[in-house]
Amino acid sequence: MRAVVKASAAPGLEMREVPIPAPGANEVLLKLEKTAICGTDLHIYQWDEWAQRTIKPPLIIGHEFVGRIVGIGEGVRGYSEGQRVSAEGHVVCGVCRNCRAGKPHLCPHTEGIGVNRDGGFAEYVVVPASNLWPIPDEIPSELAAFFDPFGNAAHCALQFDLVGEDVLITGAGPIGIMAAGIARHVGARHIVISDVNDHRLELARNMGATRTINVTRENLRDILGELDIDGFDVGMEMSGNPQAFGDLLHCMYHGGRVALLGLLPKGAGVDWDQVIFKGLQVHGIYGRRMYETWYKMTQMVLTGFPLRKALTHQLPIEQFETGFELMAAGECGKVVCDWTGEVQAA
Repeated sequence: MRAVVKASAAPGLEMREVPIPAPGANEVLLKLEKTAICGTDLHIYQWDEWAQRTIKPPLIIGHEFVGRIVGIGEGVRGYSEGQRVSAEGHVVCGVCRNCRAGKPHLCPHTEGIGVNRDGGFAEYVVVPASNLWPIPDEIPSELAAFFDPFGNAAHCALQFDLVGEDVLITGAGPIGIMAAGIARHVGARHIVISDVNDHRLELARNMGATRTINVTRENLRDILGELDIDGFDVGMEMSGNPQAFGDLLHCMYHGGRVALLGLLPKGAGVDWDQVIFKGLQVHGIYGRRMYETWYKMTQMVLTGFPLRKALTHQLPIEQFETGFELMAAGECGKVVCDWTGEVQAA
């Protein structure tokens, strides 16, 4: 089969022919239709410091995908060949304290598909049956392909009650854009998102943000007077930028709630006066709640959530490098690669 492989400890990826994997006990084999590019994949492509300490080549990357079951291992129940599914990208142990307490998204022994084990940038992938999520017929494959990051946005945005609240999002990457849409979908009042990229801010506006701020031209703190508010009730840090996080804390209302999804660099400072004297609640977000987040995001799409607005490019798999270039330049929302031949080269 064809697969996009991190073949060596250096920048770049390559398409290779590799053996089709076989499902073991409690596993299924999927024939993939679509694979989406994640920021994590971009880190691996660029071979940055995180990738160098995390990835062990050779590795098939990719953890955002949709496909159909073509092989079923011993012990699998509740699934059938031909069924269309996506999959949770975190494989957990199932026996630790958190897994047994119904909190598997907090499993300390988590392995990442496409990070710690071969992933879904391939014609076929093997995943545990327990990680599957059936896709309703009403949801197109090009949208189901990026349910994984949509789940990051949903986990973050739905961490706190947003109805009628004023929301600040720092970072208009694809997940921040989708989080803005979720805030609008569930009834937030003001939804402000900041970034340095006008293209992505426009995507956020189309998704539902009520005000966008390019911080190279505007001061985020000035927005409080414009909106006639004392601070934001809910903050979502999606950028991983220490300056953006500091600005967010300064713009929070007393007693506000902050969800942290962006990965701040090691040693990043925090203005603890803002946290302590304002009585802020700060919650780290990782992955998705398994599998309540998957249920909620499925129902949001089925009830009209405009997820398609986050999708800007569909490419044949042969053009995967173009997708990574678009991601690196910030000239896109979600980029989905097609394995079926239905999407033709431009």
